[in-house]
Amino acid sequence: MSNQLSFRILEDIARDLSGEVVSFPTFLDITFQVRTALKNPQLTVDDLGRLVAAEPLMSTKVIRLANSAAINRSGRPIVDVRSAIARVGMEAVRTVSFAVAMEQLLNSKKMAAFQSLSGRLWEHTMHVAALSRVLARRFTRINVDEALFAGLVHDIGVFYLLSRAVSFPELVASPRELHQLLADWHDHIGHALLAAMGMPEELVLVVQEHEQERPVSSLSTLADVVFVANRLANAEHGWRDAAFCELPDASIASAFFDRAALATVLSESTEDVASLKAALSG
Repeated sequence: MSNQLSFRILEDIARDLSGEVVSFPTFLDITFQVRTALKNPQLTVDDLGRLVAAEPLMSTKVIRLANSAAINRSGRPIVDVRSAIARVGMEAVRTVSFAVAMEQLLNSKKMAAFQSLSGRLWEHTMHVAALSRVLARRFTRINVDEALFAGLVHDIGVFYLLSRAVSFPELVASPRELHQLLADWHDHIGHALLAAMGMPEELVLVVQEHEQERPVSSLSTLADVVFVANRLANAEHGWRDAAFCELPDASIASAFFDRAALATVLSESTEDVASLKAALSG
């Protein structure tokens, strides 16, 4: 990769994220509204419902999530925002807000040059989120909603870098250099971005360490769950293109699961992926 080109975009991002006032990309606007609301200890379901209802896309997706097979085990349909929030929980609205932001970014006209990569990135994200939820539910006492959210944002650095790369024509014209930038820096950028957003330290570390080569012998932390989920997803649903960069090792499955257990995990995650995509996409 051109050292000069990589230095320019990374210098631009570093200057932004290290400043006293961080200028976040517009695709994250809605997440800030939700984040600010959720920090209020007096927030009620009605208050959050009014905020969500003011954003048609958000309200639609919250209701879809509440009715999804992954969440709605009873099968009783929900048709209003307040009832949907009561079912999924207020923290789940944070997940939906990030999903809305990410998908809106990837589907924006300015991202047309990255259409193929964007499609793979969204597919990978959905699989990691679903796998994180399944692993947390089956093998740990970790909150499944926290695992889902961590899986959803684990590659937020890739989303953010793509949103900045569109301003660098040389990068748009060079998929190899773009892939190298994304592969080398997305975890660091994601870590810095979430830290600047004031996200919990545990989540920031998940993003920083989700591809960091290290021995993982058990699923004891949220970072372990997302690390393994990411490796499993990379086996068939990675965002990298082998023509432009080295693919990550996806062989961790055999260290954690026998054939039957792995089949069960993948089957459950496939159901959750379909359910989450139906709720959060389109």
